[in-house]
Amino acid sequence: MELLITYDVDTTTPQGRRRLRRVAKICEGYGIRVQKSVFEVVCSEADWLLLHHRLLDAIDSEHDSIRSYPLPRGTFSAAHHLGHSPSAGHDEPLIY
Repeated sequence: MELLITYDVDTTTPQGRRRLRRVAKICEGYGIRVQKSVFEVVCSEADWLLLHHRLLDAIDSEHDSIRSYPLPRGTFSAAHHLGHSPSAGHDEPLIY
């Protein structure tokens, strides 16, 4: 499954800045950052459920927002890039 994950975390407090770092770290474990608060994720249904629960535990639902967009397989490889936007390389391992 391919997912686009976007988030907006309230960083007006030290706790919010910690939540932002936590959300980013969680997303980095599952996908590739393509913009500051946007990740492309290729995962199984089971991984998606785990990711979803980890993100839900990391945010303050009163102040933060995470959106996930399930996409048809092959969407990332068909994406068009404008400006400085290197290929995300979903076919390469996340850990080297």
